[in-house]
Amino acid sequence: MLGRVNHIAIAVPDLAAATATYRDTLGATVSAPQALPEHGVTVVFVELPNTKVELLEPLGEGSPIAAFLEKAPTGGMHHICYEVDDILAARDRLVASGARVLGDGTPKTGAHGKPVLFLHPKDFLGTLVELEEV
Repeated sequence: MLGRVNHIAIAVPDLAAATATYRDTLGATVSAPQALPEHGVTVVFVELPNTKVELLEPLGEGSPIAAFLEKAPTGGMHHICYEVDDILAARDRLVASGARVLGDGTPKTGAHGKPVLFLHPKDFLGTLVELEEV
């Protein structure tokens, strides 16, 4: 069911500073910031040869990233995203096996313009999992 790792997401309190660290200190190629109001975040992607790192900053007071940063003010790993061929089939298989899908179970459009779902971290070894349809 799982494909390749699409990205690893890191929540950050200051997106500009985090972008500068990856771009200037590590020499990485970093995308322009993209606001995603439906998800409550602003993101940039660090492009790597084999995957991406997504840097997330809260967008608005109701952002789930704001809640994350209250517990971890300096930031940290937020989630890992895996690719799937058919997000609805993956969702149905996971729910049938007892996994919890966050929200109402309807895929939302993610940063790459593709359907995404999030799975409850308590069902996946304490890690928030995102699925993205390829």
